[in-house]
Amino acid sequence: MKNMKKRVVVAITGASGSIYGIRALEMLRDLDLETHVIISKAAETTIQIETGRSINEIQALADEYYDEMNLCAPIASGSFQFYGMVVAPCSIKTLSAIANCYTQNLIARAADVSLKEGRHLILMIRETPLHRGHIHILDMAARSGAIIYPPVPALYTKAQSIDDMVTNTVGRMLNRIGIENSNFTPWS
Repeated sequence: MKNMKKRVVVAITGASGSIYGIRALEMLRDLDLETHVIISKAAETTIQIETGRSINEIQALADEYYDEMNLCAPIASGSFQFYGMVVAPCSIKTLSAIANCYTQNLIARAADVSLKEGRHLILMIRETPLHRGHIHILDMAARSGAIIYPPVPALYTKAQSIDDMVTNTVGRMLNRIGIENSNFTPWS
């Protein structure tokens, strides 16, 4: 990917916490990185309920938008170079598809491409409590190379708002895969 903007795929699933994926798109845009977004049908409902923002508004944050059923999209192929992928939030349904290599939609397929090509894949799991089956598929995904990244706030930052916590969490998540940014407070 020499002489090319770093490309990042962002998937937003139907789990609660759509603001994490939205904030990731905002931060990546501010960092002048090329973004490709997939928004699941369930996420469209969650985004409306949780944020009141339109899907068109979220799509406009990305350079490219793909329907979740478009398995012919460039990001479905290992020959399309991208730096990594963030699934934020990641539902248990999507986690299960990724962990079991069940590429029934573009989110699972792009994640599978990330893993098979040795690219970064962050799964921001949004579920609690976890039962044994959840833990088993989390382990399967991690063994395949996924980074399991639940959105746990860093309370040492003494955030003044939920927005501060979201920004810090997403900044830390992006930093975890080597995307430098100043949106989080490191421990000191």
